[in-house]
Amino acid sequence: MNLKEMQQLASDVVKKAEDKIKNADELKTLNDIRVEFTGKKGEFTKLMKNMSLLDKQDKPEMGKILNSSRQKIEQLLSAKIEEIKNNKIKKQIIEETIDVTANKNKHKIGHLNLINETMAELENLFRTMGFDIVEGPEIDTVKNSFDDLNSPKNHPARDLTDTFYINEEIVLRPHTSPVQIRTMKKGILPIRMVSAGRTFRNDEVDNTHSPMFHQMEGLVVDEGVSMANLKETIDLFIKKIFGDEMKTRYRPHHFPFTEPSLEVDVTCPVCKGKGCESCNNTGWSMELLGGGMVHPKVLENCGIDSEKYTGFAFGMGVDRIAMVKHGIDDIRLLYDNDMRFLEQF
Repeated sequence: MNLKEMQQLASDVVKKAEDKIKNADELKTLNDIRVEFTGKKGEFTKLMKNMSLLDKQDKPEMGKILNSSRQKIEQLLSAKIEEIKNNKIKKQIIEETIDVTANKNKHKIGHLNLINETMAELENLFRTMGFDIVEGPEIDTVKNSFDDLNSPKNHPARDLTDTFYINEEIVLRPHTSPVQIRTMKKGILPIRMVSAGRTFRNDEVDNTHSPMFHQMEGLVVDEGVSMANLKETIDLFIKKIFGDEMKTRYRPHHFPFTEPSLEVDVTCPVCKGKGCESCNNTGWSMELLGGGMVHPKVLENCGIDSEKYTGFAFGMGVDRIAMVKHGIDDIRLLYDNDMRFLEQF
């Protein structure tokens, strides 16, 4: 027997195996095919024995051909086994499917919680005003949370009674200001960003306070930024969120990280400034947000030249924005998961 005849025999065996594998539809049949072709007494074993009839120089080439042919058959067997198993599983799933509990007619379509909805609305608004949305960790360093924000060592906010400390250097962030610090330290100017997320303070729960709440802070740093830019930004934001009839009132305040600083009140959304029980007949809602010009020392702490650059910053409670906008008088309603309340929004 010469090499060409041997090659033809191997080709015939492969073709025969391929046809049988293709037509097989049971695992037992495939096992029989495996034994027939690759078993100890199978077709390939017989071919290997016939190699003794070849000339010495033809044996290596024929050996490669037989090994390659055997591997091909084994791969076809494996693929067919997986195909049959998968088909069996699919068939079993279809045949055994039963659901005795679901009533598809009673499924309700949910929606975002009012807090998440408000946060998304704020982010989208500031995005249209050219601000970047920046995220930061909920656990941060004392340095980012207080030191670089120009908060003195004796500031009440740094007390254990006000801030949750993990250790002496790490805290649950009491505000989203650390994200501003992280952004400024990157040194990429100008900056126009807002950051929203959960914050934590050691407050007793009442109708306006919670140990976990949501905050959004904004920051702009560039050459020639002024208080007028801050007021224009806040006025535009208030009107976009609450309506064109809403007015703002600015009051001087003190924050260690801004100088000068201010707090912002808005027209009572219930009486539109006329005076009612909700606003204690003042015509103004509770303080909505605070802000001011970024303190030069804060800029310097972040490696920014305060002689060349100025900036403004502002911060607000997302929960408070939601409460004012929708006339909610108790922050606990936002967290109680009472469907009677949530379904109103």
